Amino acid sequence: MLLKGAQQLNRFLRALPLSIQHVFAMFGSTVLVPFITGLDPSSTLMASGLGTLIFHLITRGKVPTYLGSSFAFIAPLSLYVGTRHQPAEAVAGLIAVAVVYAVVSLLVTAFGFQHIRRIIPPVVVGPVVSIIGLSLATTAVSQMASTHWDVAIVSLVVAVAASLAGSRQMRVIPLLIGIVVGYLYAAIRGFVDFSTLSKAQVLALPHWTAPHFTWQVVFAMAPIALVTIIEDLGHMFVLTEIIDRDVTKNPGFASILLGNGVATAVSALLGGPAQTTYAENLGVLAISRQFSSRIIQGAAVIAILLGLFGKVGALIQTIPTAVMGGISILLFGMIAAMGIRHVIEEKVNLANMKNLIVVAIIFIIGVGYPNNGIALATLAGLLVYWLVPDFTTRTSGHEGQASQ
Repeated sequence: MLLKGAQQLNRFLRALPLSIQHVFAMFGSTVLVPFITGLDPSSTLMASGLGTLIFHLITRGKVPTYLGSSFAFIAPLSLYVGTRHQPAEAVAGLIAVAVVYAVVSLLVTAFGFQHIRRIIPPVVVGPVVSIIGLSLATTAVSQMASTHWDVAIVSLVVAVAASLAGSRQMRVIPLLIGIVVGYLYAAIRGFVDFSTLSKAQVLALPHWTAPHFTWQVVFAMAPIALVTIIEDLGHMFVLTEIIDRDVTKNPGFASILLGNGVATAVSALLGGPAQTTYAENLGVLAISRQFSSRIIQGAAVIAILLGLFGKVGALIQTIPTAVMGGISILLFGMIAAMGIRHVIEEKVNLANMKNLIVVAIIFIIGVGYPNNGIALATLAGLLVYWLVPDFTTRTSGHEGQASQ
């Protein structure tokens, strides 16, 4: 009995730093949305943790990903929460979003995801995966790392060194090591602001809000779900590449959508934003190579505790932006590299001009469009691939072959 207890304690102690690493990865983006929109940060953290646990329950723990605040809904949330001070309408809009998720989930179940999957060729999948990382490059470099480049470089170099030259234990948590060393360096340089600690509440409870439905808010927010569904699909392509297991087959994309929808509804009722799968945490998986859903679930529990204990959450908020900027360069870059790997492994023929055009359009729209660029780039790539004829197949043999 004692031996079994000791083994369980040992597993817990080994998993804890991995979960903390995921918390650091999601924290900045998750709490940024409430700061922009006027929602409560503590409620948002608790909602993200609870939403992640619900997602894992519905997907039977087969999709190792974290759910955090979606940026796609910043504009309507800012309007209804920050400007009009109508949080009840915002809750209603997010519940409408959850309904769209549920409806699409039923459609995927009825028609079968493989029929849908066939219309998305590798020449579209690879670039879409890449732009998920590349679209975050400006955030990582211009908005975060550039605040103090020396701090960002120290954090990045330490994380890379730990990943490549560290011990076996260090290679599992290179990002956490980079954050700790970068934080200490920033503190020595005088860049850590501890003033938020004194202002934070010791105990914070979520703000339960009942929905107030209007056709205006439903039509304003429900259609955006189609954008985030496409982004979710892109994230699942990334995850499949990372863990070498197709999660769109098992547990299935329908379960993934249903889990995301229910998580969004619960988050709304707790006073949080819409939930979405997080590219930041997919980057952690790619670097650490630790794919256990228990680790993600541990991060979700930590997020809930951080939301309840305001002082602890405030301490994490003292991490300088530049530290997370250095780490994000590695995180987002790994996701972009996964897309390139997919194109290579699927033997996509980039000597074919139509394929090259599809990739070009996806890259430029995805990186250049400031909001919802991933979804728009995916749609544009699919439209070009399926609607534009490939005239090269009429004049040249092997060079005009499709990328399949």
